[in-house]
Amino acid sequence: MKLRTLLSAAALSALMALPVQAQAQAQTQTLRWAAQNDILTMDPHSQNHATTLALLQHAYEGLVRYSAKYEVEPALATKWTMVSPTQVRFELRRGVKFHDGSPFTADDVVFSFGRVKQPNATLSASVSGVTEVRKVDDHTVDFILAAPNPILLRNAINFYIMSKSWSEKNRTTNVQDYKAKEENFASRNAMGTGPYRITAWMPEQRLTMTRNDGWWDKNTSNVKDVVYTPIKSDPTRVAALLSGDVDLLTDLPTQDVARLRADPKVKILDGPEVRTIFLAPDVGSAELKYSSVKGKNPFADKRVRQALSMAIDRVAIQRNIMRGLSIPAGLMVAPGVNGHTDDLDQPAKVDVEGAKKLLAEAGYPQGFEFRLNCPNNRYVNDEEICQAIVAMWAKLGIKASLVAENMATFSQKFQNFDSSMYLLGWGVATYDAQYTIQALVRTRTAGADGNFNFSKISDPVVDRLTDAMKVETDNTKRNAEIREALLRIKDEVLLIPLHHQMRPWAMKPGVTTIHRSDDRPEARYTSVN
Repeated sequence: MKLRTLLSAAALSALMALPVQAQAQAQTQTLRWAAQNDILTMDPHSQNHATTLALLQHAYEGLVRYSAKYEVEPALATKWTMVSPTQVRFELRRGVKFHDGSPFTADDVVFSFGRVKQPNATLSASVSGVTEVRKVDDHTVDFILAAPNPILLRNAINFYIMSKSWSEKNRTTNVQDYKAKEENFASRNAMGTGPYRITAWMPEQRLTMTRNDGWWDKNTSNVKDVVYTPIKSDPTRVAALLSGDVDLLTDLPTQDVARLRADPKVKILDGPEVRTIFLAPDVGSAELKYSSVKGKNPFADKRVRQALSMAIDRVAIQRNIMRGLSIPAGLMVAPGVNGHTDDLDQPAKVDVEGAKKLLAEAGYPQGFEFRLNCPNNRYVNDEEICQAIVAMWAKLGIKASLVAENMATFSQKFQNFDSSMYLLGWGVATYDAQYTIQALVRTRTAGADGNFNFSKISDPVVDRLTDAMKVETDNTKRNAEIREALLRIKDEVLLIPLHHQMRPWAMKPGVTTIHRSDDRPEARYTSVN
């Protein structure tokens, strides 16, 4: 089924699910939810990591949020007005309280802005282009922009608001330095305004939440408590669902999907995910780490990157490893993201002999060695994908030493630039390609630009186009800039896209929820009967 059809189906299921939730039984229930990986931290500004944000969104909120149909709607702000092209006034919701009972005010927004802009934060893109958040009064703030910002509100979905007084009291005004393995009070405790309060987190074991009865909005779900359990093992996760120990499973092993569809004790909810799985070679270092090549960097040569991409059989990975639950990718954004087009999203054709010639032309006729870092509990079949690619590269004489490990330690390595090449998945929270281009490809700066560019890419053409699209308010011109940037990334093989993930969820028949293509299930949209 084409992804656009699935997107329509997901939207339809969302609309059908809402009336059921509105009639949820008065008797509250516990939602037992499992997936393969844990959150990385509870600090809401530290890590741009989908599982972390998916759990923290229950406790923390932004000024705006997504509706069931991914439309931007009011949250902690009730209204926004363009005072000028570079000044946006947000009227804040009155009467909102943090989970400790303290009032939410403009001071918390100003404080959170200063915090998310700190160097250790990886979520600075959520306030990209904002130079200042200025308090007007206790319930009004102005966002001062460097230039007009066409996706300000979509960026701000991930701008979570923390309590200034709580942070100061607990000496956690600074963002956790995750890559340095630092801990602070906010990395183990949460204080937000959201529909659920996080009550405990035991890393790699469970995270528990309970309903916030003082929430400003109406929670029509009958879910009172949530128990989230990370279960790395595929067989163990499926067994937990089939035995009734788990109500909702959002990481389905691809080899079990057909069997689960036929099981009357299980309900499958199909949907896409706006996530692209890709390889990030270190293209910018003078010498490649963990490589047999000394004194230079083979990945700085476009021909080498082309050769590695041409040797990857994405259709074989789709068929044999993903069991059809992926779309081979030639583009760094998935269907459903503004900027994606079918004509650009054509993956490199498999051509082993052509790849060998390119390597020989680049000066590596016998290949070379390097290290490939890969998570083994984050993306669908992540380690198996890496193993298959290593075998495909071996046909070129390339010897890639695979290091596959837990997402927590893996992410610390690549964020410290401690890798020759790594596999990552990138979901597009804004549903706009700028989010991908600006974070992953634009030259890294002290701000939001390149804040997830850990492969040291620096391309003047991409930089120019990124800077243009950030301020272009004419949609036609802006989409042309996005297309040109995506084509440049593809032609220069700055990153190596593998596939776009599909994401079916499994649940007990009595569970009703909305499939989220940003991979962020929400308890407020879920009921358990």
